[in-house]
Parts: sequence; structure tokens; C-alpha cells
Amino acid sequence: MEMDLKFWQPITFQELTTWRIHPKSWKWCMSTHNSAPSAGVGEKREHLYKILVIGELGAGKTSIIKRYVHQFFSQHYRATIGVDFALKVLNWDPHTIIRLQLWDIAGQERFGNMTRVYYKEAVGAFIVFDVTRSATLEAVVKWKQDLDSKVQLPDGSPIPCVLLANKCDQQKEGLVNSPGKMDDYCKEKGFAGWFETSAKENINIEEAARFLVNKILQNDQLMKGNGAQDQVDGERFALNQSPTSSKKSCSC
Repeated sequence: MEMDLKFWQPITFQELTTWRIHPKSWKWCMSTHNSAPSAGVGEKREHLYKILVIGELGAGKTSIIKRYVHQFFSQHYRATIGVDFALKVLNWDPHTIIRLQLWDIAGQERFGNMTRVYYKEAVGAFIVFDVTRSATLEAVVKWKQDLDSKVQLPDGSPIPCVLLANKCDQQKEGLVNSPGKMDDYCKEKGFAGWFETSAKENINIEEAARFLVNKILQNDQLMKGNGAQDQVDGERFALNQSPTSSKKSCSC
């Protein structure tokens, strides 16, 4: 036990906690069941959702997570090795608390055998590419195919996945300069939507996360069937519309 625990490095920021997970000790991560017991009237529902953040090396995955979880940005990050893990707590509505496990998968991991383990029980994903490097967009298709082949919803359909065109504060290359073409690209490849993001300038990260969580909640209710309609008002989720943003985004 002591040998395994040395791979965990907790850093607490109020309610938010980050751990580093070594591939050999992945089994110690917390359960990611996304269904909480039914709450009584006046009680809060709590849900835990595992979300993957994947894409090529240097696309800005770690920066996005740091900005979203800790409201922090640094120009200097070492490359992620294996997988990092962060927790974000959302007071979604007066009746619902949502805990997001954000799994930061190393860029080189698509070629490894551990991704199936890392992807297990995920209910949503971000695929990140760098708008200043068109090659990272070209790799998106392979990441999406890998994702869809290794994790599905209980009914066998793909988990909702949002494409993040990161570093939009810098000079852009390729398709991202044509929003219409990006819309078509997302529909063709099976993305739930796409957002231009910047971890440095804090652009569209909260909006993209809320959009994905809405998709996850919708899937949750669909999986539960008509029973969800019988809940009292105090137990229902507030499924908000996709937020309006000053930057380009698309619900494909």
C-alpha cells in the first residue's frame, strides 16, 4: 500500500483537489459511478462524472484544466506523463451538486495500451487541438476513433465529445478560420459541438465545460427513461441552453 500511495500528490485548493496518478496505481482512483441515490425533497443530488481531456502533445490540455479548476495559467508546464487527474465541484443548481473528474491524458498515450484503462467509465470528453499547428487538428480524427472504440454509453452509443480549438488568442491555421467548415467537420466526425478556447485569456473554457455537462445530464435522463419524468420539481436537473459566447462556438 505504501508503495502505491507514493504516486499520489494531493494539492488542495478549498474544495478542489488534484492528484497525479501513476499508471501502475490507477486502481486507487475513486469510483466514477455517475448515478447518485435518489435525493429526498429538500436534499441535494450529488453526481460524479468522469471526463477525458485528450489530444496531441502540446495542444494545451493541462493549461485548460488548470484554468478551469484553479483559475491559474502558466507559460511553463512539463509534458504530462501517463495521466493527471483533477476534481471540479459545480453547484449546478439549488438542488444539484456535480463533481467532475477531469482526466488529463498524455498526448503520446494514444499509442499505448493503457488508454482503455484510462477511458473506462468516462461519460464525456474534450479533444483539444492547437489552432497554431494544423497537424494537431489532423490528429483529431484518430483521437476520436480511438475514443469511440474504447468507451461507449450503456446503450452502445459514443460518449458526448466536444472539440476545443485551443490557443485562439494566437495566429490561427487551417479550418478554424472558417466557422462554417468547422461546423460541418464536427457534424461529420460526430462531435457534440466545438469551441474556440484560450487558457491564457480564459476564453470559452467555462462555456465549453457547461455545454458538455448539459449533454451528459441529457444522456443521464435518457438512460433513466420515463422514470425521470416522475421526479418532483426539487429533484429535477436544470438543463440550461448552450451559453452565449463572444467567441465562436457550435452545437453540431
